[in-house]
Amino acid sequence: MSSAAVILALAVAAVMILGFVAARWGHANLGDLEQWALGGRRFGTIVSWFLLGGDLYTAYTFIAVPALVYGVGALGFFAVPYATLAYPIALVVLTRFWTVARARGYVTAADFIRDRYDDRGLEIAIALTGVAASMPYVALQLVGMRAVLGQFGVLGAAGAMPALTVAFVLLAAVTYVSGLRAPALIAFVKDTLIYVTVITAIVVIPARLGGWSHIFAVSAATLASRPRPSSLLLAPSQYFTYSTMVLGSALFLFLYPHSITSVLSARSREVIRRNAALLPIYSILLGLLALLGYCAVAAGISAKDTSSIVPLLFARYFPQWFYGVAGAAIFIGALVPAAVMSIGAANLCASNVFREFSPQRSPVETIVAKVLTLVICATALLFVFFVPVPYAIDFQLLGGALMLQVFPAFVMGLWTRWFEPKALLAGWACGLAAACAMAYDAGFTSNYTLHAFGGTLTGFIAFYSLLINLLVSVGGTLALHAAGVASGGDRTTAADFA
Repeated sequence: MSSAAVILALAVAAVMILGFVAARWGHANLGDLEQWALGGRRFGTIVSWFLLGGDLYTAYTFIAVPALVYGVGALGFFAVPYATLAYPIALVVLTRFWTVARARGYVTAADFIRDRYDDRGLEIAIALTGVAASMPYVALQLVGMRAVLGQFGVLGAAGAMPALTVAFVLLAAVTYVSGLRAPALIAFVKDTLIYVTVITAIVVIPARLGGWSHIFAVSAATLASRPRPSSLLLAPSQYFTYSTMVLGSALFLFLYPHSITSVLSARSREVIRRNAALLPIYSILLGLLALLGYCAVAAGISAKDTSSIVPLLFARYFPQWFYGVAGAAIFIGALVPAAVMSIGAANLCASNVFREFSPQRSPVETIVAKVLTLVICATALLFVFFVPVPYAIDFQLLGGALMLQVFPAFVMGLWTRWFEPKALLAGWACGLAAACAMAYDAGFTSNYTLHAFGGTLTGFIAFYSLLINLLVSVGGTLALHAAGVASGGDRTTAADFA
């Protein structure tokens, strides 16, 4: 085993121990769902900043974004403005949701839907959407772990299945035992490693390649000469695609169950506001990491699986010991968010599906949530093997297309009760069906091309499906109001939002 693999193994072992030790953090009763799943709602600004950063900046950042830039050029940079745009949206939406959630003891977004609309069908639809959308995002983290284990030769020539099995076992074990406290504690190590790795990489690699001018010149020529040409600048035909990817991604980023879980673990609204101001620091890292895609092009990196380009780039330009540190940063950078994602999805099942059979929170509900984290991690493996996406980032983008169908009921419901729950349910169903149909027709890529009036328009599937959802929800509500159909109940009060 190489020295890099040894360093990687030691780092992963250390954070796993740290994850299990986290079960004793604060002497909490992890048989209680709020303690296991939300850390007792007691995390302050620093812990929340590391947790949210660790939650949002994932294998997506280290593996998927550079791979997309490597493959398609300028279009891959959509991730930088979308991440920046998402924070003011989060500041407005999530502080309001945190307020009502704290007042009424919510664990999930679907808890709010239950009280706001008094419609069991809509509650379950929102809950299951969150679970389904989380699967491909967890799969993306497993892809990141597999890329590291494969490149480091930790498992020799055994192949993908053993690598993913190891990743699954590590993820499932630490999540089951320690709940949200594990990723919160490990996030300190993860973010430190990421900052060190990114800053070093962005200084050393360009210098070894002859500087940014040379990198951009070589990348421009290489991208233009490929069978499917691309460039360093967006073509006019890509403007709409890029804009819809930015807007759609910004709208769904904080709707994910893992984002809601991290936000609800904060002890006050002020913690959320501070983090909305501080988290854009991570966007600087995201932009720098995206540039590594061009570095890989200029370096002549060639890989059958584009998810491997960053590990390959580090292997070429760093000594073995630092290559091990970088690998640990990527691996742990996938472990932390995958754990939170599994917890967030399990919360939805336990609180909004199972709770029908156990109206009062109980230790049994916590056990159900723990077991479901294992099921969710295992199911995510199926996405890796059976959903043939061209780029790893498509896992996250396709999950986002599903998650965005929650927007009308959840986000708009925070400010108005005008919408009828049956209309929202119909809009959700139409948007979800449209997203799945477009994704299948497009070969599981994230964009879909419309052909109309003799022209074409390629846009983000999530954006198109949200428009369909909104049209049906508004039209259905107007029709129900005109027919005099009685609205469902609303158990929230104005005081809950104050």
